[in-house]
Amino acid sequence: MLTSTISPSLRIGLGLIGMWPGSSHATFFWLFYMVTLVVMQYLQYSYVYAHLDVRDPKLIDGLSVTLDYTLTFLKLLSLWRNRRIFSDILDAMEDDWNDCVTDSYICVMKSKAGLAHRCSNAMMTLNTLSAIFYFIGNYLSHRAVDGAPREFPMQVQFPFNATNSPIFELIVLGLFLHVWETATVIAMLNSLILTLVLHVSGQIDVMCQGLREISSTRKSDPLATRSLVERHQRIISLSNSIENFFSFVALIQFVWNTIVICSIGLMIVISLGTDMEGKSGILIQSIIPYIAVTLEAFVFCFAGEYLSSKSKSIGDAAYETLWYDLSTKECRILLLIIIRSQKRLTITAGKVMDLTLEGFTSVMKASASYISVLHVIY
Repeated sequence: MLTSTISPSLRIGLGLIGMWPGSSHATFFWLFYMVTLVVMQYLQYSYVYAHLDVRDPKLIDGLSVTLDYTLTFLKLLSLWRNRRIFSDILDAMEDDWNDCVTDSYICVMKSKAGLAHRCSNAMMTLNTLSAIFYFIGNYLSHRAVDGAPREFPMQVQFPFNATNSPIFELIVLGLFLHVWETATVIAMLNSLILTLVLHVSGQIDVMCQGLREISSTRKSDPLATRSLVERHQRIISLSNSIENFFSFVALIQFVWNTIVICSIGLMIVISLGTDMEGKSGILIQSIIPYIAVTLEAFVFCFAGEYLSSKSKSIGDAAYETLWYDLSTKECRILLLIIIRSQKRLTITAGKVMDLTLEGFTSVMKASASYISVLHVIY
């Protein structure tokens, strides 16, 4: 039986990187993974610096993966700084589950929990398969020919000779495990915000169901009305906590999208304007990381849009109640609920802009404008 909106795989994954509150040795796991990210970033930026030539196709492939690693590193730093907020969010979610006293409320929360579990597992599975295919494809394409030095399937540069056996094979295995882990971490961060939003939406559905039950009974029940007001306040508080937890992460996501667009777009325009060979390969290598970063931004915007649209249903359900069968005091309470629900629940990017599908469209239009300007200049 489902008793939590967060899936077991997501909980175990967050515990392995030290992000789950109360897990044993959380600080050690988080520091260990962050140190591995720092080491990988040093090796990746060393490679980028060594191939700092826009006509070099290896630069585009190396820079795209390097920027994805940097984005993940910044996200984890921000979430670790707000880990106390995450602990409060989990406590509030547990209280919400304990407050489901009727079978109908439990059914609603189980439905949202099942959807959250499926989304989390699908995201992590998809990123795992993408990492495996990416690594295998690069490994096959970088196989050394006779007389040529062996190349790693990932764009890194070591300060020592690492092409001799068995050091080369051990490093390749370590790189594969780290790429797979990082891809899973990216999926976990995306599925986490979606899971939290689905939990809030489940609470909104429970509240709307409670409002409909008041209409169906057609009799005054001050205790039921008061419990709905308390549930509405908990929904608002939980939404604000989620906003504070992911606000800076969303800002990093959109700023980094701009950096990726400008850097990769510039190299695409310059490389296509020259007579170098392999233009189609360069274009494919550049589009894939851009799509990956864009999908991350889409998940954040979709979560914000879904939360905003669900928050409107509270006012609609309160407006549709049979208020004329209630007491004057309860009618005033319903009026306050309607007024408060007019302020939409939302998630912002650094308190600058709301995460909506309209905002995502604006970012996509801006990215196309950047590439168009770069094409005109170069």
